[in-house]
Amino acid sequence: MAGIGVRLNRLFDKNSITTSLVGMAYSTVVTVAPMILVIAEVLLMGWALGFGSVGYVERELFSCTVLYVFIFALLAVSPFTAVLSKYMQDAIYEERQRDILPCYYLGLFLNALVGCLMGVPFCLWEHFVGGVRVFYVFIGFCTFVTLLMSFYSMIYLSICKSYERISLSFLIGMAAAFLLSLALRYVWHWAVTDSMLFALMAGFFLIAVLEFTAVKRFFVENSSRYKPVIRYFGRYWKLVLTNMLYVLGLFVHNFVFWTTDMRIVVVRTFVCNQPYDMATCIAMFTNISATVIFISRVEMFFHQKYKAYSESVIGAKLADIENAKRRMFRQIASELMTLVRIQFIISVTIYLLCVVLLPQFGFTQLIMRIYPCLAAGYFILFLMFAALLFLYYFNDMLGAILTTLLFCLVTFLGSLAATHLSEIWYGLGLLLGAFTGWTVAYMRLRWVERNMDRHIFCNGTLVKQGNGPQPPAMVYSKVEELKQQEAAEGAQ
Repeated sequence: MAGIGVRLNRLFDKNSITTSLVGMAYSTVVTVAPMILVIAEVLLMGWALGFGSVGYVERELFSCTVLYVFIFALLAVSPFTAVLSKYMQDAIYEERQRDILPCYYLGLFLNALVGCLMGVPFCLWEHFVGGVRVFYVFIGFCTFVTLLMSFYSMIYLSICKSYERISLSFLIGMAAAFLLSLALRYVWHWAVTDSMLFALMAGFFLIAVLEFTAVKRFFVENSSRYKPVIRYFGRYWKLVLTNMLYVLGLFVHNFVFWTTDMRIVVVRTFVCNQPYDMATCIAMFTNISATVIFISRVEMFFHQKYKAYSESVIGAKLADIENAKRRMFRQIASELMTLVRIQFIISVTIYLLCVVLLPQFGFTQLIMRIYPCLAAGYFILFLMFAALLFLYYFNDMLGAILTTLLFCLVTFLGSLAATHLSEIWYGLGLLLGAFTGWTVAYMRLRWVERNMDRHIFCNGTLVKQGNGPQPPAMVYSKVEELKQQEAAEGAQ
């Protein structure tokens, strides 16, 4: 998220209530606005088109379709986001902008391929086994693919610091989708669920087109060099694995509870667990502000310390390097503790409001019994994510893999055990997994601090690596040096 720090500092440095509110609004826009817009769009369409009057099976089929579209779109894009971001950042740093479009096209093809491998068999099963209409199945598949393309293009615009453009694209796409749903329902008299799903598909497609246009505007030239991009997947396979494990860990506890007796099977195809899934959604939104707070503070405070240390390494004295390193790691500790304090206050406040207000809006007691443990788990999960980003800063890929692997594994095993406990402990798997991941990430940050000098100054190589014959063991000979000197004097 580099690039928003300067703008946020300009807003918050004025020390007025208005500029503080503007700063918080801007932080929200560049972080979680797309997700909020999509959720608001679905709720608004449901209210305007009378979704509540639709039959139970139709409602559940639409809800499960949207749920699966989002979850598996995130899973499909997860193997590519981190490594392609790394390639693009390196290309920009090395001023190889002509290599970015090949990276974009290849990644888009790989995402579409993985999406089809996941979506086509499921859609065939949905039609032939579940008996769902071909038109509805096809629109659901197109919604999945277009959302996948939207998520993928967001990577490039984020690196180009076009966060406002991302939010604007989602705002335009969702506004167009809402108007289209009204036209489909009240002008052409489509069914409610058909109108909503087709409108969402069209909105995601418009978002993908707007993002693609923005990428093409940023990067005009195309070098058609695809092999370097493919080699990056082999070179940075740890990034691929880390991101996959993290995203899988976000949903693996839901997958476990989809296998319990509480599950609901819709048209012999979709499986969900409504109480647990709804409690998960509420718990996530209870702590979602942690993402806004952390990214904003990192951009305003930590990034400057990190930049100062990086510049000191280039040519400063040893004492200055040590001082810059200490200030940088003190800032890390300060940011983590500040995040804990602020988010704890926000989470407790939102938790109390949810406990008091949500039952009055029809949320069952079962959902409210599952919610507290999940809320605590997501609180720790966002702290773990903050520590994981710091590991990315210092290129500690081993620590990142250990963090996400143990997070995913403990969440899975803990959720299996939690299925045998009472409802109030259903979120124990996520809680234990997030705490394990946070502990590992924190210990790795302390290890990086102790070994920072070795990491910075001892990772270079004197001989360029490559394939070919082994160079001779003798690198210098005094006799050969004298012979060369005598030959040079004789030639003169």
